[in-house]
This record gives sequence, C-alpha cells and structure tokens, in this order.
Amino acid sequence: MESLTISDWLRTELKQGRFPPRMPAHRRVYESIRRAIANEHLTPGTRLPSTRSLAQDLDLSRNTLLAAFEQLHEEGYVVSQVGSGTRVADTLPESFLVLDEAQAQGGQEAAKRPAILSRRGTMAAGPVDQPSHEVQPFTPGEDDFSAFPTRLWRRLLNRQWRDPQPAYLDYGHAGGHLPLRRAIANYLRMSRTVNLTVEQVLITSGTQQSIDLCARMLTDVGDRVWVESPCYWGARRVLEVNGLDLHPVPVDDEGMAPGNRDFRRPPRLIYTTPSHQYPKGVVMSYGRRRLLLDYAASRGAWILEDDYDSEFRFEGRPLSSLQGMDQNGCVLYMGTFSKVMYPGIKLGYIVVPPDLADSFKRGLYELQRPGQVVIQAALAEFIEEGHFSTHIRRLRQIYKERRQLLQKVLAPVATVGARLPPAGSGLHLVVELPAHCDDVRVAELAAEQGLRVYPLSLYGVGEKREKGLIVGYAYAATERITPYGRILADVIQAALSS
Repeated sequence: MESLTISDWLRTELKQGRFPPRMPAHRRVYESIRRAIANEHLTPGTRLPSTRSLAQDLDLSRNTLLAAFEQLHEEGYVVSQVGSGTRVADTLPESFLVLDEAQAQGGQEAAKRPAILSRRGTMAAGPVDQPSHEVQPFTPGEDDFSAFPTRLWRRLLNRQWRDPQPAYLDYGHAGGHLPLRRAIANYLRMSRTVNLTVEQVLITSGTQQSIDLCARMLTDVGDRVWVESPCYWGARRVLEVNGLDLHPVPVDDEGMAPGNRDFRRPPRLIYTTPSHQYPKGVVMSYGRRRLLLDYAASRGAWILEDDYDSEFRFEGRPLSSLQGMDQNGCVLYMGTFSKVMYPGIKLGYIVVPPDLADSFKRGLYELQRPGQVVIQAALAEFIEEGHFSTHIRRLRQIYKERRQLLQKVLAPVATVGARLPPAGSGLHLVVELPAHCDDVRVAELAAEQGLRVYPLSLYGVGEKREKGLIVGYAYAATERITPYGRILADVIQAALSS
C-alpha cells in the first residue's frame, strides 16, 4: 500500500464499527494495523505513514497514533529507525498465523484447530461412561450434608475471621494448621489405633490429592501399582494420570487377594481399602493384612491405605487400621472429611512414615500450595470441642436405619438371581448380579426412574469385571428409602426376568 492508500484504508477500517463500543481510539488503530500485518496485507518492510501525517488524515490526535505505534513496536510488529521511519518488521510474532475472516471482523472467534488432548489429559478427562457426579437418590459416595450443623459451623468460621492471624491468609508451609494436625492425631490414636506423632500428619485437599502426592513423591513413570479390582475410580484415575502401570488384583471375601501371578513382578505402590473395600464392602482379614505388610516390607513397596469411611461402622467393634499393624514404616494412611462434614470442605489428611515427613511437607508445599488455613482452624475447634464426635454419632444412627430399610426392601431381588452381601458399614450397598447381566443397562433403566446407581463393572480394572449395582443410601431421605427401594427392586427383577 502506498502512504495515501494506507491512510484511506485505515480511515475506512476505523469507520466500519467493527470494534467494541468502548474500545479506545489508540487500541482501534493498533488492532487495525496488527490484523493487516498478520494477514500480510501489509508486507514485511512496508513503510507506514508518519504519526503526524496519519493524525491529520484521520482527524485523530497525534498522541493517539503515538500510543498505537508504540504498542505495535513493543510487540514486535513494526521497527523504527532514525531517518527511515516506521516499517513492518521482517520477522513477525504472528507470521505463522493467518487470521480468518471472523477474527478480522472485530476479534471474534478465530478458526479452531482440533482440541487434541495429551494421553495424560485424556486419562484425566475420563471416558464417557465415567460415573456422573449428579446427586440423586441412591447416588453412591454422597453423604447427607443436609444434616450438617451449618449454624454451628458458621459461628466457628466467624470466630476465626474476627481477627485472623497473618499466617491464616498464607498458603501454609508446615503440612497444615498445627492445632488441626494435633486434633487429627489424637482422634486417629483413639478411634483407628494409628501409630503416629503430630509431625507425621499432613493436611491435604482430600484423598485424591493425597494419592497424587504419594504418586509424585514415591514413583516414577512406568512404575507398577497394585490396585484392587474393582477399584475406586478416583484413585485409579489419579494413578493413571501419573503414568503408572496399574496391575489389577482381585478381591474376595477376605479383601485384596494377590496370587502367584501377582507376586512375579513386585509393585512400587499397593493401593488398598482394607477396612471397607470400595466398592464391594468386604473387610480385609488379619491374615491378608499380614501378607500385604510382610510382602511390602520385603520388596520395598509402599502401601497406600485409604480409610475413606471408617466412621460409619454399624455392627461390632471399630476396626483397627492396617497402619497400626505396620512395624516397618511402609504404610501411608489417608482419610477425608468430605464424607463426615460436607463434600465441598475439600479437606483430608495423610499420615506418612516418620522418615518421609519432612520430604512430604516440602513436596506438598512446592507442588500443591495448600491453603484454607482459616477453615482448618475452624475444623480444629469443631473437633476439639466435641462437635465432630457428636455429628458422627448422629449420622451413624441415621445411616444405620437407612441401610436396614434398604436391605429389607431390596431382599426380593434374590428370587431372580441377584445377591445382597452382608454390609455392616459404609454409605452404600452392592447388589451382585449374574455374570451374564448387563449391569450398565440396568443402571440406565434405574436412571429412567429418577434413581442413580452405578454399574459395578465400570469399577473393574482389566478384563475380568464383576456385575452388580452400587447403591448409596446416605443421601436419600429416610422416609423415601422404602418407596425408592421398591422402584429399584422392580427394575432389577424386570431386568433379570426378561
């Protein structure tokens, strides 16, 4: 373009009204010239009119033109030399891009390239058949957070916010708020027979972050991990995204059941839910616990003990933790407050062996920048003042009643080949279905009736997958358990009878 042509073209561009109404004049000039350069309407080496002459031609102030040219220069679109004026740069920041007409028409959406995720991103996003998080009657893994004492919790939070310490507003670099770590340590010693000191406790944003921290600190890409099959999908996803080789180990009536085939290649990590296997609900026997501990110690493996819902045991004495039996410092014990308090609290904890405590604290701070110290302080008081224990006792009674009602109303499904294993703890039941049954389809039929249950087969790892339905009872109101349960029983009976 000649100088006069550039002035005429720019005058036309500015008058066509393709810019947001409040865009400053200098920005409009900048955008017009930038697009022309990027689209190669202004080729490298083209000399631009002086700001003085453009100001006269466009009836704009020279300061407006100076501001536009200065931004173009700073971003590398133009170069200026004494005696030769301002020219389009030979090497352009967007020389490899050709803007489409949509963007040239005022910064609208440009032509899209394919949204291709990395392999890790694809794993993180999960398959289309991944369990939904929508909360409906019988959704597994959800607690009745409507029973949470919100007024009391608000009062404890307000107490912390009245005069917050500066440290409460920081990330927190010591593994979590000390009073909360101390309260957790005291609670775990008494209720779960965990052997620990306060220094071994780290506060995380929940079990999945705890697992992710373990994977990052203790493994390299390609290391083998034993996982239960079926397995908690959240743990499985985190381990897969970290590039680990997941090796499924079957679950029987005594819990995780490794055999000779499994022992041939030792794992780096062993992920297990011994106190209440998720999702089948079985309790790991003493002999199986001893086997895992001895094997891990002899092969240098680490055991990740996920104790996700130990508070809700309805029959018999509280179970001891696997960590409490560990004499070799190979168990990392994890728990969460999401099942007892409310899901959005996003607080959990991990108890690491003493030799790992300092490294894990540094890793937690460097990799994940924890925070929510004010919430941690309120939670510490919630525990220390006895509200936590009171809340658990109340929930335990509510869930026990709902479990009994659901077991009773689902009992008729046994007449068509389904099975209801005994369940003395937790927030869900498993309805085992015959191997030939399409449990995904049965779950779809239940969804058509407004009930959300999960197919057991989707939790399997590897080719061998058990069939069944995972039915949560914590979120369904007690008075609705029986009518909802009858609908589900009818769905199951119809599916198995056809």
